[in-house]
Amino acid sequence: MTYVRYAIWAACAGAFIPVMAVLNARLGKALGEPMHAAFLLFAVGLLATGLASLLLTGRLPSLMLMRQVEPVNYGGGLIVGFYVLSITMLAPRFGVGNAILFVMAAQIFTSAAIDQFGLFGAVVRPATAVRFTGLALIICGLVLSQIPAMKVQPATRVTATST
Repeated sequence: MTYVRYAIWAACAGAFIPVMAVLNARLGKALGEPMHAAFLLFAVGLLATGLASLLLTGRLPSLMLMRQVEPVNYGGGLIVGFYVLSITMLAPRFGVGNAILFVMAAQIFTSAAIDQFGLFGAVVRPATAVRFTGLALIICGLVLSQIPAMKVQPATRVTATST
């Protein structure tokens, strides 16, 4: 049962990625600067995760332990910052579908390499022919899902006006 709950949780997290891209793009447009949208996203995220940490664990991380962590382990913060800035700026220019297509393709290949070679201390999960076939099918599906969008010119939003 734990596997199913984790799968559902992961699927929900993944489903929110394109929603986040659209909302960040809208926020960036409203603020007149995508960088400011990313900054506000992290401010809201800091508050939300701080509250969740307090509610679920009863405390915030220890400053003493945080100082003992190897600096490279904070690299995830830089990576998520790069991702959020990138998707916030790319979604309105490149399209949410196209941006997510390339994000997902890169995630799939990078994940397979991490599993294959045990990079960053991850558990080794060797690639098999079946796994490569599955990865190839996922990439093909991602690409096929965007072909119609590649041929169509970007739509312009039409708003109705009342008279």
